[in-house]
Amino acid sequence: MLKPQTTTEPTRAARDLQAALSETAAAVGQALDRLLPKSDGPEGRLFDAMRYATLNGGKRLRPFLVAAGADLFDVPRAQALRAGSAVELIHCYSLVHDDLPAMDDDDLRRGRPTVHIEFDEATAILAGDALLTLAFEVLADPATHPDAATRIALVGTLAAAAGGEGMVGGQMIDLEAEGKALDLEQITRLQALKTGRLIRVSCIFGAILGAAPAPARAALDAYAQDLGLAFQIADDLLDVEGSEAEVGKKVGKDAEAGKATFVSLLGVAEARTRADRLADRAVSHLEIFGKKADLLRDVARFVVERRT
Repeated sequence: MLKPQTTTEPTRAARDLQAALSETAAAVGQALDRLLPKSDGPEGRLFDAMRYATLNGGKRLRPFLVAAGADLFDVPRAQALRAGSAVELIHCYSLVHDDLPAMDDDDLRRGRPTVHIEFDEATAILAGDALLTLAFEVLADPATHPDAATRIALVGTLAAAAGGEGMVGGQMIDLEAEGKALDLEQITRLQALKTGRLIRVSCIFGAILGAAPAPARAALDAYAQDLGLAFQIADDLLDVEGSEAEVGKKVGKDAEAGKATFVSLLGVAEARTRADRLADRAVSHLEIFGKKADLLRDVARFVVERRT
């Protein structure tokens, strides 16, 4: 009698999570559409590129993490969507620049031509710059939160995570690492900066919006650190095992570039085992929130099982 429950429960949880992901993605898409500028003037090409880079689907995982974290503290959904949109603008800017010939030189993103292919390199650089700065404009607006100190905390937290000691610094380390033999500790630090810092911000933004107590914020930050690392290991696995149709971009590029990854260092089986353990550990940090954090628990499993 126990076996059927074991097989049906994950399916139900997966359906609930997918519904929540889809609902949040739709709401974030609408919010981004309102936030992104439009113009028929000479700057219109820039705005078109910004919209092309941002309104092109995607899982919207980071805004979902913001919303799910905010729900733990009963933050109004409109505030969570604006904060989540700001994080997504940073994420999209990073993808635009990451795809440039001077970086990863990718011509496909989410199944469509990358921004520099669809437009041109100069426009892609400017579009990324404009998305970056728009994110902070959104956070600084009183519509995101009526309390100025809270808005300052959001701006400062995102700036630290996205800058030289966060995502951008991780990208620099990644570029410097091509063709070099990195050990596991170095790869872990690289990815904790390049990928993990933005995921950590996404998880703690809800706590900042909701003025959460220190133990709750610490629990979410610990969850986010393990989740971010599990996410990156899953990405490395997709680059080896996934198809271009599934992933929406060229696969196998890490090996071609001679980049050290979790998979190249650990092998496929051990990398998958490590991702599973990290997901389990991430879930363990959520105990203080009870059932209210069930969606965040389901996200940890989704991250390591996804095919895109």
